[in-house]
Amino acid sequence: MPRLSPLPPETTPSLRPHFDFFLGTLGFTPNSVLTMQRRPKVVLAFAQLNAAVMDPEGEVDLGFRRLIGHVASKVSGCIYCQAHTLLGAKNFGIDADKLAAVWDYQSSPLYSIKERLALDFAIAASSQPNGVTDEQFEALQSHWTDGQIVEILAVVAMFGFLNRWNDTMATPLEAVPDQVAAEAAGSRGWSAGKHG
Repeated sequence: MPRLSPLPPETTPSLRPHFDFFLGTLGFTPNSVLTMQRRPKVVLAFAQLNAAVMDPEGEVDLGFRRLIGHVASKVSGCIYCQAHTLLGAKNFGIDADKLAAVWDYQSSPLYSIKERLALDFAIAASSQPNGVTDEQFEALQSHWTDGQIVEILAVVAMFGFLNRWNDTMATPLEAVPDQVAAEAAGSRGWSAGKHG
């Protein structure tokens, strides 16, 4: 049960353009954003951050950016964001086999060394305390440009905010991301938990 229920989108008409953005990328306005609208400036700030972090003109693949968010959310334990990032990855071209293999990316032939290094980095950067070492950063730099590393870390940082928001609020998970997560991770015991 949510700690604060999402408000209907029409509660704050001035936020409609931001809600419509999510209709284009997810097919619905996330309950997290509908809860945030109690403070419209928070929605505005988040929308601006999200647009920058997930900028289509970036160099890191948009689907892979969602997988970075997924492993970061897994470290934080946020099931809501884990489901949303699987849906986002699917919507941006990551196929079902690669989605299902994200839990085993370190040994899966579906993931390149370059991708493994980025996902290892996301896990280390999401950990408390931060686990990124100089050696790990140097390995990352051997496969990713400095600009791409900024994009990768920006995803991790944004999901740090979202993980704390959604886990604390027990944000109710929408049907579509729940279904995608169940298909990708159901054999591994997927459950919406408190977000169901």
